[in-house]
Amino acid sequence: MAPRVSSRGMTTFTIVWLGQAVSLVGSGLTSFALGVWTFQRTGSATQFALIGLCAVLPRVVLSPFAGVVVDRWDRRWVMIAGDAGAGLSTLMVVLLIFSGRLETWHIYLLTAANAAFGTVQWPAFMAVTSLLVPKEHLGRANGLAQFGQAASEILAPALAGVLVGTIQLKGVILIDVATFFFAVVTLLLVRLPRPEPVLDSTPKQESLWHNLTFGWKYIIARPGLMGLLAFLAVVNFLWGMVGATITPMILSWTSSDVLGYIISIAGIGMLTGSLVMSVWGGPQRRIQGVLYGELLSGLCFVLIGLRPSFWPVALGVFGSHLSIAIVYGSNQSIWQAKVEPDVQGRVFATQQMVARAAAPLAYLLAGPLADRVFNPLLAASGPLVNNVGQILGSGPGRGIGLIFVIMGLAKVAVTLVARSNPHVRDIEDELPDATLSLSDPFFCTDA
Repeated sequence: MAPRVSSRGMTTFTIVWLGQAVSLVGSGLTSFALGVWTFQRTGSATQFALIGLCAVLPRVVLSPFAGVVVDRWDRRWVMIAGDAGAGLSTLMVVLLIFSGRLETWHIYLLTAANAAFGTVQWPAFMAVTSLLVPKEHLGRANGLAQFGQAASEILAPALAGVLVGTIQLKGVILIDVATFFFAVVTLLLVRLPRPEPVLDSTPKQESLWHNLTFGWKYIIARPGLMGLLAFLAVVNFLWGMVGATITPMILSWTSSDVLGYIISIAGIGMLTGSLVMSVWGGPQRRIQGVLYGELLSGLCFVLIGLRPSFWPVALGVFGSHLSIAIVYGSNQSIWQAKVEPDVQGRVFATQQMVARAAAPLAYLLAGPLADRVFNPLLAASGPLVNNVGQILGSGPGRGIGLIFVIMGLAKVAVTLVARSNPHVRDIEDELPDATLSLSDPFFCTDA
């Protein structure tokens, strides 16, 4: 009989997850504090946005290499190296602050370094999760993983705002360094199973190019995974478009205090969805969680854009962020169940690369489209005031509202197209579950 992961594996997963969740909160503190420092020092939204770009680009460029590392090395030590490297790069910020030499370009460089180390973290953690957690509990495990992200987004800004005023920037960043140390300690306390080769039986004899492109070739050879990845790349682009424009849209009709409330409601929505996934585990057919979650998200986009009013926008951001946890947990459970453990590093890294590649493009397009195309359409004397303006309103920010409506309807349409694709709709029936073979029987019992 095929081996299954024992309850000891679930305990190990919980320990590893706790370390990573604490580290995420610490990273959130630093990200918020450095962003505020940069904006206050430069007064430039462009320089502020460059921090986000430095956090994304290394993950896109380095993902193929990260996948090779995850599949070739012991995944526990890969995660330890990632946490330690990110901790050291963060510590460099503290040293620059103490010496009075911190400059904006240092933040760009160290943010990129931190992101580079983090590039190996996600595929390694996801690959380890599929080895430790039984298939029927993958949805709950991924819900917990998303819970850590949600906690970071809710707690970090509030805590950082208080801490910067009491222990200053260097104190906040030292806390982040301590959280990286905590994550490393949790990994040192556990043993993680290592998958035996199933598909890639002679990896060391293959060329570097083969290893770098393996994840892409693996996905292309499976129409269900390819269709699912293409669908998620499109919806991530749509998410990027609204993510880049929601702040100016809200500030066009209300104050920064109300913006803060709405951001908090978005975080509560993600936290709620994460808790739901952690307890429920998602639908039995996980593809339904992906498709219906994105369908809900699209409708929520439309609701956000319809009127410049607090409650519709608050309800829309709550629902759209709740759906993130449902979609993420369901989608990742499919990949973990269907991809062989010994190649998950490269496949998950390719998945990460394609998904994140859409974000920079969306951010580059969103601003010019809002300023030069859509806002003029619904300005006081714009050409759409007498038709579309009767529904959405006219004036400052209403063109961005139109972007939200269009992106929401596009997401609904793309979801319906994906559902009509039999490879995507029936992916869980079409693809067999991956073979689980572990070299460390300590984590396994015979089914």
